[in-house]
Amino acid sequence: MARLSTLLRVCGLAAAVLGIALTAGQSASAQAPIPYGEAISLENARKVIAAAEVEAKKNNWPVAIAVVDNAGFLVAFQRLDNTQLGSVKVAIKKAETSAKFRRPTKAFEDTLAMGGANLKILSLPGALPIEGGLPIVHEGKIIGAIGVSGVKSTEDGQIAAAGLEALKPPTEAKAAK
Repeated sequence: MARLSTLLRVCGLAAAVLGIALTAGQSASAQAPIPYGEAISLENARKVIAAAEVEAKKNNWPVAIAVVDNAGFLVAFQRLDNTQLGSVKVAIKKAETSAKFRRPTKAFEDTLAMGGANLKILSLPGALPIEGGLPIVHEGKIIGAIGVSGVKSTEDGQIAAAGLEALKPPTEAKAAK
């Protein structure tokens, strides 16, 4: 009887995770997910962090900035002076979530905010549903992700987006502004 109960719980969790994945990706379900590419180089990870740091310092926001590769492993990290220590792991986790699930962490935050059955997202292993994590896409493939933590999540997201500008071709970066 205990084995049956455990089996039912595992099946329930698997169904919940599948449902969450489908719900979180509904807007993307009409198209194939972005494929993974070759992992981001240390040189490019440093460029992303430098651009993010400029945005953070411009606003006097003490943050932690993490860049992970396409598998979610840390490539580069920067903690600005006076950043709360708890933000170190949060920034890394936001980047990991974005790389592993191939979407901005804000997608999870928005799904969670809808409440109801979407609260199941809280049981999704390895997902942090807080804005501030963005995939790094190069030539149509995910090569890594950036995660930022330390201020309001919308501000973390702003800093992360500024970091992505570092890898855009000059003409594309100008058009985005």
